[in-house]
Amino acid sequence: MPELRRIEPHAAAPAPRFSDEEVQAMQRAFIRLAELWGLTDEQAAILMGDISMRTFRRWKAGELGRAGIDTAARLSNIMGIHKALRLLFKDPARGYGWIKRPNTAFGGATALDVMLGGQITDIMRVRRYLDAMRGPW
Repeated sequence: MPELRRIEPHAAAPAPRFSDEEVQAMQRAFIRLAELWGLTDEQAAILMGDISMRTFRRWKAGELGRAGIDTAARLSNIMGIHKALRLLFKDPARGYGWIKRPNTAFGGATALDVMLGGQITDIMRVRRYLDAMRGPW
């Protein structure tokens, strides 16, 4: 007869913590990246977790503030996407344009279409794809 064994609880890895300075640096970088990707303010706000247009426009005006864990995680994943594209494409313009090109890996949708699904997992899906494409480097 099978025997039941006690399984010790597993502590989850702590969520990454970002200082206010790190978050603000990522906010500034995201604003510039949104310009380079050719995003509308509405699209950028959706990528940030559907923040208000007023909030995003304040960011653009330099009024950066604190961000919650979700927003910081979104920013971090988008920075990872940017890094992967810079590693994959020697010509930065090709990397910036990749976001809006149809991709068979996404069923013919663009990476931007996927990310605009609004969930953090949509952004993470694109990041995981790019990380897999660039392999071990």
